[in-house]
Amino acid sequence: MSNKQARPVQAERIPLKARKVSFAWEDTPLHWVPGDPFTTHTINVLHLLLPAGERWFVHVYKQALPLIKDDQLREDVIGFIGQEAMHSQAHDEVLPHLREQGLDPTPYTAQVDWFFEKLLGDRTLPPGRARRWWLLERIALIAAIEHYTAFLGDWVLNAAELDRRGADPTMLDLLRWHGAEEVEHRSVAFDLFVHVDGDYRRRVRTWALAFGALMFLWQRGARFFMEHDPTPAVGKASFREFYRGGRRGTLPATGALLKSVPRYLSRAYHPSQEGSTAQAVAYLASSPAALAAEKAEHDA
Repeated sequence: MSNKQARPVQAERIPLKARKVSFAWEDTPLHWVPGDPFTTHTINVLHLLLPAGERWFVHVYKQALPLIKDDQLREDVIGFIGQEAMHSQAHDEVLPHLREQGLDPTPYTAQVDWFFEKLLGDRTLPPGRARRWWLLERIALIAAIEHYTAFLGDWVLNAAELDRRGADPTMLDLLRWHGAEEVEHRSVAFDLFVHVDGDYRRRVRTWALAFGALMFLWQRGARFFMEHDPTPAVGKASFREFYRGGRRGTLPATGALLKSVPRYLSRAYHPSQEGSTAQAVAYLASSPAALAAEKAEHDA
């Protein structure tokens, strides 16, 4: 059954472009949310999940380009590819800084690489229906994942409690620059899925896989960081601590996360119902890392 009745609720399309950024990590402390290693490491999981995941997005979407018959959507997908490639690079650059501080993420990132490159990677399938089915499954998976990256992007743009608690400004800028672009391009993955397929049963099935996999990988990553933190007695990762972080405003609220589920599964869902393009673009125009890269390019 098709879901092609879904329509945007906002007329606010803007051309997507990959923005260069420049981050300097030498002054960022291990616990960049002061006195809160759990929040620090729960959010740090993004640096481990996103590079592999976004490389996978790019790989799949390059295969999907021949299926796109709409010129505007093709332009959006190409812009999306450029932005995701830049996100992957920016988060990858945090990993050497973590190693310098005594946290080597290699054992965990190897598992994440296996998940995206092997489990969700290309398969030796005969041309025709089977190969198209696997491509459509992965396009639908990306649409489900992008629902949550946009949710997180909107959250971090509005997470004023992190500022109040003195979170490292460079790390906040990375998260908000990335989050703003996730909000900016939040409709592309879903629009592509609807364009090439739109089957509601596939949307539900791939949502369940994406949500389950993200929750599993995220809690595993948080536990990995907490267990390998070189600081004595930092505690353990737990759902209770995540819930408390949501109540404090330093992490996404559990209730808001759960409420996002029926929104995505609604037949009337469209990503333009989530977040604010105006807010995202305003942050991108003032991001210190984007302005620094722009200045360096101008001075070169």
